[in-house]
Amino acid sequence: MTSAGRFAPSPSGELHVGNLRTAILAWLFAKSSSRSFLLRVEDLDRARSGAEAEQLRDLQAVGVNWDAAVVRQTERAALYDDAIARLTAEGRTYECFCTRREIQEAPSAPHAPQGAYPGTCLRLSHAEREIRRASRPASIRLRSDTAEWAVEDQLHGTFVGMVDDFVLRRNDGVTAYNLAVVVDDAAQGIDQVVRGDDLLPSTPRQAYLATLLGLPAPEYAHVPLVVNHAGARLAKRDGAVTLGDLAAVGIPAQRVRDLILESLGLPAGTLRDALSEFDPKKLPKTPWVWKNPQA
Repeated sequence: MTSAGRFAPSPSGELHVGNLRTAILAWLFAKSSSRSFLLRVEDLDRARSGAEAEQLRDLQAVGVNWDAAVVRQTERAALYDDAIARLTAEGRTYECFCTRREIQEAPSAPHAPQGAYPGTCLRLSHAEREIRRASRPASIRLRSDTAEWAVEDQLHGTFVGMVDDFVLRRNDGVTAYNLAVVVDDAAQGIDQVVRGDDLLPSTPRQAYLATLLGLPAPEYAHVPLVVNHAGARLAKRDGAVTLGDLAAVGIPAQRVRDLILESLGLPAGTLRDALSEFDPKKLPKTPWVWKNPQA
């Protein structure tokens, strides 16, 4: 099977500089390790009309290309259904009828990590489930047999994080991210995942789930984010942070690409030029503070 890295945006709007920087890093990681580079659109529940085309255009504008046809999660429901069916057949799932408010207000289970699902619906009787189904559709949760899991990250080293009875399918029928990403990566032969370090806390859940499904966990590299002047994760409300907005004030895509490469300690120019100088060990360990450049 193909050895590959990937970038997997959600088509909820235009990519901003932080997203583009992560995409460039994912491309550099993949190509520097002789992997293919794939693009997956994670459109299960956050798609905005036209956003996918905008994102693909902007990725190409900064030099990010991919080696196979784009894959979309909405085309892969059968794979997710099969994974949940397998877990259910092994007794590893259960129905949950809790609302977010009920989970927040419920007392934590003894010795459970902070923020873990308290197990409210874990031991409902058949009769209790029947009653609750009449008033509220159920989500499907994993029946976890561990409270934590360790993963190795190329930039962070060993990271131990919480694993609780997390949701596999929401009560509106949409497959949860933690399941979809595991199934998709394995199905596409992706053995390297480069993404923002805000996603590191959820990675142990995904690696644990991969082992339950008999799938190999990929290599991980969680890279620093781009932040605004206040240190918060960059967002569209921070001004001209998308290629479209920057172009409107005279900053072309090539200039944005060069700024991103310079923030990584790499020479300006094409991504192929930067590839010869790329070394993960030399990457900055702290977030990049975005300052709008002058035209």
